[in-house]
Amino acid sequence: MSHQPKIWTKDFISISLTQFLIFISFYTLLTTLPIFVVQNLHGNEAEAGLVVTSMLIAAIIIRPFSALLLQKTGKKRGLILSVVMFVAITFLYMFIKSFIPLLIVRFLHGLAFGVVTTATGAIAADIIPASRRGAGLGYFAMAMNLAVVVGPFIGLTVLQYTSFQQLFLLLSIIMLVTIIHATMIQIDETGVKPNVQEKQKWTVHDFIETRALPIAFICSLIALAYSSVMSFISVYSSALGLTSTAGYFFVVFAAVMITSRPYLGRTFDVKGPKYVIIPCLFIFSLGLIALSITHSSWMLLTSAALIGLGFGTLLPSFQTMAVQAAPKHRSAHATSTFFILYDGGMALGSFIWGMLISYFGFANLYLLNAVIVLAVILLFRYYLGKRTLFIHRKRERISS
Repeated sequence: MSHQPKIWTKDFISISLTQFLIFISFYTLLTTLPIFVVQNLHGNEAEAGLVVTSMLIAAIIIRPFSALLLQKTGKKRGLILSVVMFVAITFLYMFIKSFIPLLIVRFLHGLAFGVVTTATGAIAADIIPASRRGAGLGYFAMAMNLAVVVGPFIGLTVLQYTSFQQLFLLLSIIMLVTIIHATMIQIDETGVKPNVQEKQKWTVHDFIETRALPIAFICSLIALAYSSVMSFISVYSSALGLTSTAGYFFVVFAAVMITSRPYLGRTFDVKGPKYVIIPCLFIFSLGLIALSITHSSWMLLTSAALIGLGFGTLLPSFQTMAVQAAPKHRSAHATSTFFILYDGGMALGSFIWGMLISYFGFANLYLLNAVIVLAVILLFRYYLGKRTLFIHRKRERISS
C-alpha cells in the first residue's frame, strides 16, 4: 500500500497557526472597531465603515509589491518582517484618541496584512506536497474561516467585561505568539528562485502572475457575491428580528466547512477541480436563495450551512488552481494575484451592495447574487475547456 505524503507537518501547523492568529486580529477588529468609532470616538456610521474598508484598500494596494518583496527577501524572512510589523501596529490601537490617527493606523495595518497573508499563502503552497495541495490548502483555509467565528467572539465577549483599551492590549499580547510561530517555520528556498538578470525597468510580471489571472477573476465574482453575506448578514438578521440567531450563523458555517473539508479536499486531489467546484457553486447559490427567502431561525441557519459548504470549499479550491497555474518559484506572485482580485471583489461588492440595498431590499439582493454564482458555473466550465485544450496542445508539441 502506497502512503500519501503528510500534510500535517510541524511547518504546516506553524504556518496555519500564524494565519489563524493574524485573522483573529483581523476579524476581532473588524467587529469591534465600528463600535469603538461610534461609542468612544463619537463618530458616525460612515466613519465606522471607513475604518473597515481602509485596511482592505491598503492590502489591495500593497499586494502586487508584496510578491516582489518576498522574492527579494526570501519568503521566510519576508514573513517574519511583516508579522513583526503587523504585531507592532496592533499595539498602537491602545493609544488612539481620535478618528484620523485611527484611519492612519488602519491603513498601515492593511499594508502589513497584505504582505503577511501573501507570505503565509505562498509558504503554505510550498510546504504542502504537490499531490495533496487541494486538501492541504483546504485545511489551511480553515484557519481563516475559523477566525471568522473566534475573532468576533473574543472581541464582543471581552467588551462585555472591560474597556476597548484592555481588549486592544489582550489582542496585542495574543499577536506576540504569532511571531513565535512564524520563526519556527522551516522552508527550503533553494532552487525555487528564477535566474534573475539585471534589468533596467520593472514589467507587469514583477507584480502579477498572468497565468493565475483567469481563475483569480472567476473567484473575484464569487467574492463579490459573498461580500453581501459578510457585510450585511447582521443587519439583515436584525431587520428580520433574528438578531439572537445571527450570532450562530458563522458557527454553523464553520462547523459544516470543517466537517466536509477532508472529503472534498481528497476529491479535489483525486478526481480534479470540476468534481468539487461545480457542485459547490450550485450549493453556494442555493444558500443565497435560502437566505433571500429566510423568515425564521432554522432557515437562517440552513442557509449558513449551505453557504459554509459551498463558499467554504470554493475559496481554497480556486486558490489551489491559481498556485498550480504558475511555476513553484512564482507561488508568491500567484498568491498575490489571487488575493488582489479576491479582495477587490469583496471591497467592490461591499460598496455596490451597500448602495443598492435601499433600492432592491435584502431579499432581492441575495437572489441577484445567487444568479451571479450560477453564471460563474458557465464561466468556470468555459475556463476548464480552454485549459484542457491548452494542456492537450502542449503535450502534442512535446511529443512531436
